Amino acid sequence: MTTRRDFLRKSALVIAAAPMINSEMIASSRPSKKTGLALYTIRDAMVKDPAAALAGAAETGYTWIEAADHRDGKFYGMKPKEFSKLVRKNGMVAISSHSGLNPENYEKMIDEAAEAGMKYIILPSLPGDWSNTIDGYQRAADFFNRAGAKCRKAGITFGFHNHQVEFREINGRVPYDILVEQSDPKLVIFEMDLAWISAAGKDPVAYFRKYPGRFEVWHLKDLSPEKQDATLGEGIIDFRPILAEARTAGMKYWFLEQDFCRTHTPMESIRISRDYYLGLLKK
Repeated sequence: MTTRRDFLRKSALVIAAAPMINSEMIASSRPSKKTGLALYTIRDAMVKDPAAALAGAAETGYTWIEAADHRDGKFYGMKPKEFSKLVRKNGMVAISSHSGLNPENYEKMIDEAAEAGMKYIILPSLPGDWSNTIDGYQRAADFFNRAGAKCRKAGITFGFHNHQVEFREINGRVPYDILVEQSDPKLVIFEMDLAWISAAGKDPVAYFRKYPGRFEVWHLKDLSPEKQDATLGEGIIDFRPILAEARTAGMKYWFLEQDFCRTHTPMESIRISRDYYLGLLKK
């Protein structure tokens, strides 16, 4: 089993979450029945046979995907247009990519994501020297703005994906708040990982209301009592009040992501999770 740390190192990511509601929901305030999948969930299958893995995701009913292997100018070993073509062949759309952006490579990686037809390029986590001090988080926010400006020129949007660490106070300040407040809302969005913010003891709905419209993309992920990610419906998160605030959040797309599938195979887990989400819409 490929660990997240190994996968991110191999993918040259800096270090490395989802209800899905698209623009239809923003207009209607009703969650969309379309569903998205973060391919990190089925990463081993994507390494072994990307075509078969994507076909399996499509057969399960997913509409949107988020890539998690972007390196050396390719996505899963394919050139950007080749990858997007394979995704479309299976009746899905490549919406987003988790990419290891840094000050040296961000312009090139943004151009590659744009070439693949992505709407978003997401920094999955911060490097250590940006995530240990207030000054580091301020430098990260400045980089977000630079990357966001480049993305605007390329016709896509820059975003950042959270873990727990960004909510741990430093000198009485919550670092995540610094990232949101010091980044330009016209240039930077945030991909809210619902499990990891919950594991940090924070309320995602409170953040949606504090910073409305900033959370265009979500990672839909459940959380076990031991604070490990879980298949949707098998954890402790009540998604109904979160889904009810999707319009406040500004959410347009969501992706199911599960780092480790402990009780089912990854393909079983993505089916169970999708069925659970669609069941929530009927309640």
